Amino acid sequence: MLEQLNSIEQEGLAALEAVNDSAALEAWRVKYLGRSAPLANILGDLGKLSKEERPLVGKRGNEVKRALEAALEAKTEALRQAEMEQAMTAGAVDVTLPGRPVVRGRLHPATIGLRLLYNVFAEMGFQIFRSREVESDEFNFELLNIPAHHPARDMWDTFHTSTPGVILRTHTSPGQIRAMRELGENGAKPIRVILPGMCYRYEQITARSEIQFLQIEGLAVGKGIRMTDLKGTLTEMARRMYGASVRTRFRADHFPFTEPSAEMDVECFVCGGKGCGVCKQSGWLEILGCGMVHPTVLKNGGYDPSVYSGFAFGMGPQRVVMLMHGITDIRYFLQNDVRFLEQF
Repeated sequence: MLEQLNSIEQEGLAALEAVNDSAALEAWRVKYLGRSAPLANILGDLGKLSKEERPLVGKRGNEVKRALEAALEAKTEALRQAEMEQAMTAGAVDVTLPGRPVVRGRLHPATIGLRLLYNVFAEMGFQIFRSREVESDEFNFELLNIPAHHPARDMWDTFHTSTPGVILRTHTSPGQIRAMRELGENGAKPIRVILPGMCYRYEQITARSEIQFLQIEGLAVGKGIRMTDLKGTLTEMARRMYGASVRTRFRADHFPFTEPSAEMDVECFVCGGKGCGVCKQSGWLEILGCGMVHPTVLKNGGYDPSVYSGFAFGMGPQRVVMLMHGITDIRYFLQNDVRFLEQF
């Protein structure tokens, strides 16, 4: 019996040396110190031994048990320390490596386009005037010579609210009336303003149109303002934005709040004028609508149309940026794709 105990001790300590993880350690404990282990069976059968053998075997059995338990405790602590060191080294920072560069924030390309246009028009004497995005039907349509049920309203697919007469503005043109009334000093002072802001239309989303988009309205009111002033202002704007050799054209059009009216196109920089999906195969991309302010609109703004005249235009700065950088899809501006934004 004593030889069996010695054998259990030697075998157990030798087996413990080969243990290298928690699962194997638990299996060792069950095998050598569990309830069904040989050592437990020997200690459980002490009552079957003679009076002479019982104290010797019991003493030796307890010594083996204490030795195995002490070895188990030491091995448990060693494994715990090894696991901690492994965890620390796995997440350690190699101080010899170069540091990771901190990515700086940057302006959104639409904001860049807006600021470029601000600078261009500021040099021409225009000031920025902000107008509300939630508008009334009166300012968005009626005061702009678009009465209720007029077929011209079909040009703007309007977002209506649950409050009758309150809508999301379909263009920045209602700001013309507000600017004339607030800055014109009852129709006695010439004004020259641009009105940037977001507009909303319930339209099909395509590569060149969105349901919400930025627009810049321009308005100049004074004595003796003519169509040539409008064309000269917008042509100079295009030259400053795209270069002195840029090709532009004006096409006759109709807007209820201007007379005469026109649209201005810039040669498509995406395809070089050859025709593509962005320019609808025409080689030209419309960037704004414009015209001389209608006498009715001048009157609604507080000016006497027999004394004062003016011109107005509305342009999309996102389309301006598309032309500058050869961007083929206007939807990129609102998708927040970092791969696109990081190029600016």
